[in-house]
Amino acid sequence: MKIMITGNMGYIGPVVTSHLRKIFPEATLIGVDSGLFAHCLTNSYLPETITDIQIFRDVRDLTADMFDGVDAVVHLAAVSNDPMGSRFEDVTEEINQRATIRVAALAAEKNVARFVFASSCSMYGYAEGGARTEGDDLNPLTAYARSKVGAEKGLEQVSADSQMIVTALRFATACGFSSRTRLDLVLNDFVASALATGRVSVLSDGTPWRPLIHVSDMARAIEWAIVRPASHGRFLAVNAGSEVWNYQVAELAAAVQAAMPGVEVEINRNAQPDKRSYRVDFSLFKSLAPNHQPQVMLKEAIENLRDGLTAVKFNSPADRPSSLVRFNVLGELLEEGALQPDLRWVTENHDAENVERIAVNAA
Repeated sequence: MKIMITGNMGYIGPVVTSHLRKIFPEATLIGVDSGLFAHCLTNSYLPETITDIQIFRDVRDLTADMFDGVDAVVHLAAVSNDPMGSRFEDVTEEINQRATIRVAALAAEKNVARFVFASSCSMYGYAEGGARTEGDDLNPLTAYARSKVGAEKGLEQVSADSQMIVTALRFATACGFSSRTRLDLVLNDFVASALATGRVSVLSDGTPWRPLIHVSDMARAIEWAIVRPASHGRFLAVNAGSEVWNYQVAELAAAVQAAMPGVEVEINRNAQPDKRSYRVDFSLFKSLAPNHQPQVMLKEAIENLRDGLTAVKFNSPADRPSSLVRFNVLGELLEEGALQPDLRWVTENHDAENVERIAVNAA
């Protein structure tokens, strides 16, 4: 089996790659990434050493020949959160939506059997009442969420026009430690703040709902999508997470406080309502993938983050504005003149036409 993983040098990619190497030890794993966050390591080793081939290329510049012999594509590449989507709105649509559809079309053209898309529950936006199911109306409030909606629509059409089985995993908000941990995610931010300052500051009134999923459980869901029965539908969009991981933000802060004695929690009870609030129904995923359900629970996720960040000596306020916040990384690269406004590399050695494919021995 040959599996291509786009965006493998981000936050989720190293965990997914490691998991797929473990589950499919004989598979050829191909990483594709432009390398924007390659230096944002929270481990002492380069996780790409477990890929067989690492291609450094912008996902917008992939060509059909790159999919020769590929059996499955795991598409993680994206502008990855709301602040980045707000600053780079046009680029977010270009990468998250148009490039995603183009990559899927190229894969279908080369008879790739499976396409797994990292979608998002954020497309439900503000949702009053009960937990959102896959059949409920979508209410995307941000450029990031809108791009995921647009990508799913395009992927459904690609699937209808081909024999490729497409799975859009509408992931809950990611959390947990990775070889490239991000702190611009709610639980990760709370744990990092507790370590660095001894307090957790909740900017909202604490009532918004957030479904979460640990990165290792995201990898297990992706494994399922690679091998799921075709009888589930040629195109399938499914909420990926667990009912027990639907939490209000104040509950997350309290859980961090409980796991890290002495930490103070500050909640802005007078804050304006946060419209990004939704609970999600994961019953379809539970029925379709009973053997790939989330295993990591909240307490373990917090301890995993605490111990991982402590191991890399993240323990002071000075550590906060670091390469672990992706928005900061892009800002610094732009200020240095290394990136163009469309988030393409400026320097000639990053030119997509001159990029080399680098084979890496499997660990």
